[in-house]
Amino acid sequence: MWTPQRVPFPTLRHRRKRTTGWIRDLVRENALSARDLIYPVFVHGQEGEGEVGSMPGVRRLSIAGLVDIALEARDLGIPALAIFPVIDPSRKTLDGDEAFNPDNLICRAVRAVKEAVPDVGIVCDVALDPYTTHGQDGIVRDGIILNDETVEALCKQSLVQAQAGCDVIAPSDMMDGRIGAIRTSLDGYGYRDTLILSYAAKYASAFYGPFRDAVGSKAALGGADKRTYQMDPANTDEALREVSSDIDEGADMVMVKPGLPYLDVIRRVKETFSVPTAAYHVSGEYAMLKAAAQNGWLDERACMLETLLGFKRAGADMVLTYAAMDAAHWLAEDEGATG
Repeated sequence: MWTPQRVPFPTLRHRRKRTTGWIRDLVRENALSARDLIYPVFVHGQEGEGEVGSMPGVRRLSIAGLVDIALEARDLGIPALAIFPVIDPSRKTLDGDEAFNPDNLICRAVRAVKEAVPDVGIVCDVALDPYTTHGQDGIVRDGIILNDETVEALCKQSLVQAQAGCDVIAPSDMMDGRIGAIRTSLDGYGYRDTLILSYAAKYASAFYGPFRDAVGSKAALGGADKRTYQMDPANTDEALREVSSDIDEGADMVMVKPGLPYLDVIRRVKETFSVPTAAYHVSGEYAMLKAAAQNGWLDERACMLETLLGFKRAGADMVLTYAAMDAAHWLAEDEGATG
């Protein structure tokens, strides 16, 4: 192992490696590209677009608009979209049965995108909160979120998404045992090549508010929270146990969510398991940067790219971010300027 030696100034001058652009490029340890990004998008069953007030620049898309975005993402080099549905309240029920309707909004959206842009990957969220009247991720009885009954529902939800053409099933519910059950279910129905990206370390965070606005679950959730199944923000050893369980149950990739307050967790997960690891740059993190930029307090482009590079430096192989399209444009401009 290399042992640092005390070299007297001025023999040791670290700034020599920073004097010009070309040497900075040569010694750079981490890089960010459009290929590292997954673009989360919201789709609704209406025509046209609807702005998400708490997420500047983010829109709820029609299925036709979603197809257009998929084409643009492909052209920018973004490899995948993560699609989240905005469900009509009339279709929400106590148990979220619409989640496993094979002709529901998300399944129609997946089929449309895969038909038009088959080379863009589709990631589908697996959880019941967009579909339930109470806004929880699982089935509720007498105020208790039922683990095993929820897992059965998630298996049915995963199957209809795989049948629609989803490439990556992404369970975000944090129920125990759901990865193994979903893997067994997918394999049993012949979907052995459908990937699972587990939200393995998902924290009960205060940074999800704008997302819940976007999908319409905030009002349903009301004053309730999700602390009985999402992780305590104080814990990191527990995150490693969660990730280990999900890998053992068959997860192909794992995720840490949120991102910025949990860079230490991303680093620990990557160093411990050496598996493909995702970070989710969540709605609240994105909204803070956008709001500061709109007020002239921050340079949006510089701060957003620095943030995304920070996820890579921490060990993330891929980043889900609402800034994916902007970042891809900026990176292409930078490449063009130096190419």
